[in-house]
Amino acid sequence: MPPHPLVLHPVDAELVSHVHTALRDFLEERRVEVNHIDETVAAAMDSLTRFILDGGKRIRPTFAWWGWRAGGGRPESPDAAEVLRAVSALELIQACALVHDDLMDSSDRRRGQPTLHVRFAMQHHAAGWAGTPDSFGLSAAILLGDLALAWADDMLYDAALDPAALSRARPVWRAMRTEVLVGQYLDVLAQARAANEPETAMRINRYKTAAYTVERPLHLGVALAGGPPELVDALRAFGTDLGIGFQLRDDLLGVFGDPKVTGKPAGDDLREGKRTLLVTLGLRRAEERGDRAALTALQEAIGNPALDEAGVDRTRQLLHELGAVEAVEERITAHTEAALSALATAPVAEEAARGKLAELAIDATRRDH
Repeated sequence: MPPHPLVLHPVDAELVSHVHTALRDFLEERRVEVNHIDETVAAAMDSLTRFILDGGKRIRPTFAWWGWRAGGGRPESPDAAEVLRAVSALELIQACALVHDDLMDSSDRRRGQPTLHVRFAMQHHAAGWAGTPDSFGLSAAILLGDLALAWADDMLYDAALDPAALSRARPVWRAMRTEVLVGQYLDVLAQARAANEPETAMRINRYKTAAYTVERPLHLGVALAGGPPELVDALRAFGTDLGIGFQLRDDLLGVFGDPKVTGKPAGDDLREGKRTLLVTLGLRRAEERGDRAALTALQEAIGNPALDEAGVDRTRQLLHELGAVEAVEERITAHTEAALSALATAPVAEEAARGKLAELAIDATRRDH
């Protein structure tokens, strides 16, 4: 636990370091508990711990921290370290979401490393255990993702904060957990139905990503600080637009990103059949133009696990030619501008918070990974 007083300046690396420490300390405590049950379980937990600690930009705790600052929280206050511990729990929600998302998408790589279910399948194969490696990997990943979700609650509610602050945070936390899981289901359903409506893609962006990435972390921070309803409304509006812009940038990176930077194979979103705004706009524009060749090519590429690099390149070119890439970029700009407009009028407790959130907005929508 970082020593008191915890004085954080608007330097991302320092905040990330404190979040890492809070997570490391919490996970070490949990490992001791698990080890009393069975050493093999503790060894499995180590894989989850490495996954949590060895990667990630800590975006969600960062937004929550600055939401707390915007709501009147002071970094030199006695409760600052416990607030940081509480908002660091968001990374455990993120871990659950990523582990399960990789499993549902049959993704092999995450952050340049084998995904968790693949790691456990490899362990099963190497040991020559009974049953199938894939089934074991699937089961292990589900359970470890569930464990991360359960521990997220523990980390939040075990923080030594004023009971009134935790009471204000509870409905925000509850809503966020529901939204991310419902959003994930909508994503799976859209792929199963081969949904081609941009409106469906935007609804998924809203609940699967925007809510738990930016909107609710900000809301959580303001709630912990006891900020006014007007600030909650303004920062939720800011967070919704920014979170959507963040996901739209992610959609572009899923098709056009450099694997050395993103840590995932290029074109994986196409092979997985992700019904992103980029893809649905491409399909709709091909239909509107009556371009049967383009429409057929896109339909054959989306959800094709055997799509090779040449196929990815052809699909990229089609999405450019159809104007889908330009349209998504325009949406990112529009959502970013709307977010910054909401932030400009937010009744923040200190201007440093407004400035930092504006910086984060630009970074989140212009990133390359």
